[in-house]
Order: sequence, then C-alpha cells, then structure tokens
Amino acid sequence: MAYEVEAPKYVRLAQTIQRRIEDGTYAPGTRVPSENQLVQAFGMSRPTVVRALELLKRDGWLESRQGYGTIVRGRPAVVEEKDRRGLEALVRDESQTPGRLVDVGQVVVPARVASVLGLPKSANVLRRRFLVEEDGEAAELVSSYFPAGLVEGTDLAGGDALASGVREHLEARKKVRFDHVTERVSARLPDTAEVELLGLPDGVPVLSILVIACDASGQALQVSDVLLPADRQELEDTYRLS
Repeated sequence: MAYEVEAPKYVRLAQTIQRRIEDGTYAPGTRVPSENQLVQAFGMSRPTVVRALELLKRDGWLESRQGYGTIVRGRPAVVEEKDRRGLEALVRDESQTPGRLVDVGQVVVPARVASVLGLPKSANVLRRRFLVEEDGEAAELVSSYFPAGLVEGTDLAGGDALASGVREHLEARKKVRFDHVTERVSARLPDTAEVELLGLPDGVPVLSILVIACDASGQALQVSDVLLPADRQELEDTYRLS
C-alpha cells in the first residue's frame, strides 16, 4: 500500500489560488478576494490564508499595492524559465536517454490522476513508464498518463521509445499546444513493482512529483508521476528575502 504525505493547508490553498490564476479565474491586474472572503470561501483560518498569500507573493504570483490590496501578477517568468523535472518529462527524447521503456498499455486511471484529467475513477488511460538511469543506476521512474482522445493518431501506444519529446510529438500530431506545467510534490512508500524497478532498499520512501501539463485554457493534456528515490535526492531552492 502506498502512503502520501499531504501538504500543509496553506500550501494546498496557495496551489488552489495558483490554479485559479492559471485558468483565468483571477486575471492579471485584478485584486484577489480579501482575506475575509478567502476565509469564508475555503473554511480556513486567517493565519492559513495569510501564509498562503505570502507564499504566492514570494513566488511572484501576487503583489501588494499600497491602498489597493493584493494584485494578481500572473504566471511569473521565473516559473516558466526555471529548469524543472516537469519540463524534462515533456521534452525528453526517450531514444537518446540512458534507460529503458518499461511498459506501455491501458490501465485504470489512478485516483489523483483522474481528478486532474477530469475522468471518472473507472476510466482507462494509456500509461507509458520509462526508467531513467544514471551511471548504470536507476535514477527516476516516469509514469505518464494520457486520455484516450489524445492517443489516437500518435505513436504513444507503440512499444518503441519515442524519438522526440512527448510535447513535440503531440503538438505535431494532434495540433495541441502545451502552455504551462504545474508540479505537486509529495512523499510516499513505493509499491512492490516500484521498489524492484528503482532498486530500493526496504523502507526507503520515494519523492513523487506529479507533473500536470496543460494548454492555455488550463485543460490537462498529460499527467506524469516522476518517482525519485528519497535516499538519493537533495533538493535545493534559493529565493530573495523581501
């Protein structure tokens, strides 16, 4: 059984507000709801709301203007330009990447992927799993999920490694356009297959980066679950104090 460590309430609230900025609910240049309105709308305490807003200001999604309130800045350029594993999952040329395509086939969509893709929990989706290796050692396991309507007319269901990134392939074959990526990080214990593929010792957890690739309207086109052995990772982030 897999267990996930849920993010703190203020982080989840910040993620919700961020998604509303991305889908246009809170348009750039407009004011976000007041702290009182957010408390009532989400049923969270004022300290939780304040921490969520401060997190979004720190990351460049919001800004405070004297006498006007908290304003939406839109998606920060730093978020678009920063090298992230989500981008790697979209542009990776499987045929040139050390590792191997583990399997390709129809599976019942995992619950948290279903909610993002807007599918019922019993729906089938295509899953491609690719094991990335570094210096002959398993480095990450990438499970990418695609709704059926996006697979037809592509090479995604084939058993061969793609000779281009998924983004390039889908934009060429399906005439869709990827606009932005959201990443959700959690930690959990791996299942038996994941332990074997990643070569993990007993009891070692994995970091799960759920990569949600969307078009400009906010519709998810692809969801990838990037698993990293927690005992081999060191995550670092630097930001300026205001």
